[in-house]
Amino acid sequence: MPAPTIIRGDQLVVVVVDVQERLAAAMERRDEVESAVALLAGAAGVLGAPLVVTRQNPEGIGDLTPRVAEVLAEAEASGTEVLRVDKMHFCCASEVAFSNALAATSRHHIVIAGMETHICVAQTALALHSVGMLVHVLADGCCSRRGRDHDVALDRLRAAGVTVTTTEAAIYEALGRAGTDEFRAVLRLVKNA
Repeated sequence: MPAPTIIRGDQLVVVVVDVQERLAAAMERRDEVESAVALLAGAAGVLGAPLVVTRQNPEGIGDLTPRVAEVLAEAEASGTEVLRVDKMHFCCASEVAFSNALAATSRHHIVIAGMETHICVAQTALALHSVGMLVHVLADGCCSRRGRDHDVALDRLRAAGVTVTTTEAAIYEALGRAGTDEFRAVLRLVKNA
């Protein structure tokens, strides 16, 4: 029996927060975050997990980065459910459209990647955790303009009971076992990441 903090693939929802062009331009770790999102999107497809993707004030901050937009389009074309939400609140959970999209999945194990760790990612993780969701924030899948803000946000999340982990750890946790077709597909994604 898995521990209560272990991600179950049949309960997994991937949340991608605000990986947008103008915001990403200010991020030192942009490439690492985009790579994490690409790997997550591929793994979500293998695991049958939906993605909920947000854009903060797209008129002001712009669209998703071209790489993330392409990865999501490929995921959708292969049958992965991609739910898109535009928002003005920093906390995704404060947006009715986000809450509705998440509720529509009927899943409760949330993996979060995106920008910025100390603002939208942290507020969203804390809000979802406070209503009983199992929340994992990916340290290598999130970033802030300043490293100190990223690090302090991760410390705050840990102290609040949110699990901080890495992209690969979360994917293998959701996968659960080796020797399956899903394992082989995920292994190919990880090796090509």
